[in-house]
This record gives sequence, C-alpha cells and structure tokens, in this order.
Amino acid sequence: MKSLFLTLCLIAGTAHAAHYPVTVKSCNRTVTFDRVPAHVVSNDVNLTEMMLALGLKPRMAGFTGISGWKTGNAALRCKLQGLPELAQQYPSTEVLVEAGADFYFAGWNYGMRVGGPVTPAMLAPLGIKVYELSESCAHVIPRGATSFDDVYTDLLNLGRIFDVEATAQRHVEGMKTTLAALKQLIGDHAERMRVFVYDSGQDTPFTTGRLAMPTALIEAAGGRNVMDDISQSWTRVSWESVVARDPEAIVIVDYGETTAAQKIAFLLAQPTLHRLDAIRARRFIVIPYDAATPGVHNVDAVDAIARGLHPEAFRQ
Repeated sequence: MKSLFLTLCLIAGTAHAAHYPVTVKSCNRTVTFDRVPAHVVSNDVNLTEMMLALGLKPRMAGFTGISGWKTGNAALRCKLQGLPELAQQYPSTEVLVEAGADFYFAGWNYGMRVGGPVTPAMLAPLGIKVYELSESCAHVIPRGATSFDDVYTDLLNLGRIFDVEATAQRHVEGMKTTLAALKQLIGDHAERMRVFVYDSGQDTPFTTGRLAMPTALIEAAGGRNVMDDISQSWTRVSWESVVARDPEAIVIVDYGETTAAQKIAFLLAQPTLHRLDAIRARRFIVIPYDAATPGVHNVDAVDAIARGLHPEAFRQ
C-alpha cells in the first residue's frame, strides 16, 4: 500500500511538472515560468479577487493596495482572512522581498508606476516575476480599446501560470454566457444612451477614456461612453467637455472616503451641470470599484448599467 501511495505521488508530481515551462505575453514582454509560483503578492482589489476566484489563496504570500484606497468589502475581508496586507497602497521592493515574493500580479497604476521603483525590470534581478493587468498596458505600449477579451486573457494566462486552466476556462465561459443573456434581454439600440463615468474629482473630474474597462462595460450594457473619443485609460477631463457631450446617465464608481451619495450630491449642486440630461433625469448608476476595473465582477457592472439605461427590459 505504501509503495502504491508513493507511486501515485510520483505520477502526480510528474504530470504537474510536465505543465512547465509556461510562457505568456504580458504587455510588450514574454514571461516564462519554470514552475508554479509559490509566494504570490497581488495588488488592488480586482486583481486579488481574480486570484481568489481561481482558488489560488494557498499560493499567496499576501496582498497590497486595498485598505489604503478603501476598496474592500465585508465579503472580501472574510475571504482574505489569514493573508497579510503587506502595504495599504503601493508596495516597495523591500516589502515584496521581505514577503519572499516570487510573483507579483499588478498593473500600471495598479501597483506600479512608469519610472517608479516597482516595475518588472526592477523586480527581475530580485527573482520576482511580474504579470501585468492587460488593461493597464495602455500606459506603456500603444493599444486599442479595452474589451472583455482583456479580462479573459488575464484569467486564462493566470490559469496557465498556476496550472488551473480548467477553473479559469469555467470563469471565462460563465462570463460569456451571462453577457450573451444580457445582450439578448436588452436587444439592439440604434441610438445608444450617452454615459459619463464619474470616479472622483471636483475641480476636474477623473473619468475613463476608451482604453479603460468602463467603456467596454457601458457598450456591453447598450450605452456609449461620452469620452470614448479620448485615447487614454483613466484620465482627467474638464467639466466643459462633460457639458458639451451632455450625458444622459452618469456611472458613479463607488469607493474611497467620499461615498457614492456624496458624489451624487456634489454633481447635483453644480450650476454648470444643471442642464445635463443625466442631472435633470437624476439618472445615476452606482457600481463598486472592483466591478468598474477589470476582474471577475465586470458582468455584475454590465447588469447594473443595463438596468439603469434600459429598465424596461427588466420589467418582464
């Protein structure tokens, strides 16, 4: 019996090892893994949720960048029990090294900054490999509009890296099925409702251009981001440009110290915005940060936006 157990373990170990090496594309880099990463650090709530959804908590050394931005929720905190938050916002190289990290799942402006101290090039000599969130690649290479394919790519690449491809595929197929059902429910609209994304900011609003995930979410929900002519990701614009585009609905990204209700109150109090169709109709759609950024909750955001834009489709 003992020899049989050892034989089965050897077979399992050989099958696992046969999966490697694995090479994936990350922005403009190729990254090769000779073995499954064992001490992972993820940054930000949406990337951390991807790790948890794929059952990879046992391989995590910790996470960063959640409490400092106030993006977490009670359910997530429960799932993260036992894992340390190594940095409330962006980690330093020292934090990652002290955690024994061999893999950092992050993105540009999701745990890394161009020219900053934590980049793939800086971490490579320390033995820490990096996979970059696909949406964030717009900050370092030319690319087209963000789509759900970027989220699928990230999930499937993580599946390959961690040898959990079947789990990743199930998540991708589940998202595709839900999106197809929503599309059938809301139908086609020749005139797509104009939508503005309000993240934060008072002097100048922080919003999203066509290279950020909300544009794809709004399109899937039967609307159009009024800033989709801006070839940038998350960015600042002027209030004058918002007025000129006259959105019919406003998506509020809910996170941080300022509540969604406070953000709505601010918008309603601005005299320059009073004539906007969205303000006159009081058409506000609130979605949490982890649904607005690339991740496993994006289909929830599409559902919420679709209900706000096309409530008649959901009255059946």
